[in-house]
Amino acid sequence: MTNELLLCNLDGPVVRLTLNDPARANVLSSEMMAALLATITELGANPAVRVVVLGAAGKVFCAGHDLGELRSTEDRAAHETLFARCSELMLAIRGCSKPVIAKVHGAAVAAGCQLVASCDLAFAVDTARFAVSGVNLGLFCSTPGVALGRAVSRKNALEMLLTGRFVGAAEAATMGLINKALPADRLDAGVDEAAQAIAAKAPDAIALGKAVFNRQICAPIEDAYAIATTAMADNLGFESAKSGIDGFLEGRRG
Repeated sequence: MTNELLLCNLDGPVVRLTLNDPARANVLSSEMMAALLATITELGANPAVRVVVLGAAGKVFCAGHDLGELRSTEDRAAHETLFARCSELMLAIRGCSKPVIAKVHGAAVAAGCQLVASCDLAFAVDTARFAVSGVNLGLFCSTPGVALGRAVSRKNALEMLLTGRFVGAAEAATMGLINKALPADRLDAGVDEAAQAIAAKAPDAIALGKAVFNRQICAPIEDAYAIATTAMADNLGFESAKSGIDGFLEGRRG
């Protein structure tokens, strides 16, 4: 799973991925997206993996699409293919049975901000910045807006998309784009605390819970409750749930 563009390190039940193209600000080139998509898909099927942490090398988390690649051709079909591959990657992160945590330093811009918004959790150094700033170049960030608009309020998303302004980590946390803004010397510990807490839980319950949450959150409330009701009944049949509840009841009796 490790290649020059994407480093992969298995740390017990936690896999740490590192975008490794710092000289180009870790842009989401076709090659980077292909590496990420293949790796996320593989990790999702690996029973030894409980959590995926996504970080980056260098000073910038991710500067978005490779603009040189976008301008290398006028072929509309090629452009649609590239953006479709990016959407496939974001959906793979959302659909991965393992929670994916973004660990952000520096800037996350355009499709880089989309990448953060697509992850299940996100922690950032307090000096990090976020933007969907394509509009500053005449290219509205329509696809990043899909993930952003599901992570923050509609008005916050549109303000970022329409103005192209950069948002600091503290404001991003208030918006809900990230979970916490942390001092640089606390970022690793904050991410690890969350990763280990998740890794300690029953993996079948975590996988079910992530999938159900993402299904119900976009559904009308009546449908959402129907989806969640079925999931609760399914989950109650898991051996992990049976043993967990039985152990809890036994402890109360003792």
